[in-house]
Amino acid sequence: MTDASQTDAQSTFSGTREVDPRHALDSGALDAWLAANVEGYGGPLTIRQFKGGQSNPTYELTTPDRTYVLRRKPPGTLLASAHAVDREFTVISALHAQGFPVARPYALCTDDAVVGSMFYVMEKVEGRVLWDLKLPGMSPAERRAIYDAQVDTLAALHAFDPAEIGLSDYGKPGNYFERQVGRWTKQYRASEIDPIPAMDRLIDFLPATLPPQGPTRIVHGDFRLDNLILAPDTPDVRAVLDWELSTLGDPMADFSYLLIAWVIPATQRNGLAGVDVAALGIPSVEETAARYAGKAGIAPPTNLDWLFAYNLFRLAAICQGIAGRVRDGTAASAHAKSMAAQVPLLADAAWSFARKAGA
Repeated sequence: MTDASQTDAQSTFSGTREVDPRHALDSGALDAWLAANVEGYGGPLTIRQFKGGQSNPTYELTTPDRTYVLRRKPPGTLLASAHAVDREFTVISALHAQGFPVARPYALCTDDAVVGSMFYVMEKVEGRVLWDLKLPGMSPAERRAIYDAQVDTLAALHAFDPAEIGLSDYGKPGNYFERQVGRWTKQYRASEIDPIPAMDRLIDFLPATLPPQGPTRIVHGDFRLDNLILAPDTPDVRAVLDWELSTLGDPMADFSYLLIAWVIPATQRNGLAGVDVAALGIPSVEETAARYAGKAGIAPPTNLDWLFAYNLFRLAAICQGIAGRVRDGTAASAHAKSMAAQVPLLADAAWSFARKAGA
C-alpha cells in the first residue's frame, strides 16, 4: 500500500459527514429526550454522522458546552442478536465504574418512537483513532509503544472477573467456541448469497475440533487498533470503542483475533503479513503473545492455527452479514460492498489454517 493510500484510509474512515438520509434523526424529539435524560444537557443541538463503522450508525451530537456520541440500532429488518446497543451500554457502564478506558455512558433509550430505533448516548472521547496498522509516519519506538499499550489494555480487560463487576449474566458460561461457531454459521447461512465451498468445509470442521474451554472473561469481540482512542500525543489508551459483539467467553478468542492482523496481507490497511515488522518496531506474534500472557497471568496459546481458522471464519461470516444488508438495503457504510467481496478470500485463508490445524 502506498503512503497516499494509507493516508486515504485515515481520511476515509476518520471524522464525520452529513447524516445519511437513511439514518436521519428527528432532532426535535432527540433534543427533548436528551434534556429529560442526560444530566447537564443543553441545546441547541447539531448532529453529524461518523464515517467509520459498518454496523450501528454512530453520530456526533454537538452542543455549546459538550459533545456526545450516539449509537443506535440501524432501521429496517435485522439479523437476530445483531446490533444490541443495550448490551453495549451495559458493558461500558460496568467497565467505566472500574476505571477501565471506555467512554462515560450517559443514558440508554429503549423507546423506538424517539429516533426510530434503540440508542444510547455517551461522552465523546478526544484523541487519535489509527486506521492503518503499519502506523505510517511514526518512529519504531512510537509504534512499539502503541502496540504494547494495545495488548496491555486487552490483558487488563481479561483480568476482570465478570461476576465481581456485575456482569455475571452478560453471557452464557462455558462452551464459548461451540456457541460462537454455531452463531456465526447461522448468521452466515441467513445472509448467504453465492455458495462458498471453503465456508461449507469450515462449518463441518470447526465444531468437530473445538479447543478446551478457558476461563470465562469479558470478551470484546472486535478488539483491534482502530477500535481504540489513543491520547493525542502519547500511546495511552483513552477509550475502547464498539462493544457490539462483546459477551462472556474465552479470552483466547479475543487475543487470537488481535493476532490475525499478522497473517492478513499488508496490502490491506488491517494487515501486517509481508512487511518487516521488526524494522517498523512492531512486536512479532511471539513477542505479543509473551507480553499478553505475562500481563494476563496465563500461558501463551498453543493452538494458534485453529484459532486463526476460527477467527477468519468469523470475520467471513460478519462480512457476509454486511453483504446481506447491502442486499436488503440496511447497510450503514459506503464500504459495505467491498467488505462483502472479502468473504471468499477470508474463507480460503481460514481453510488454509484449518488444514495446518489438522483438517
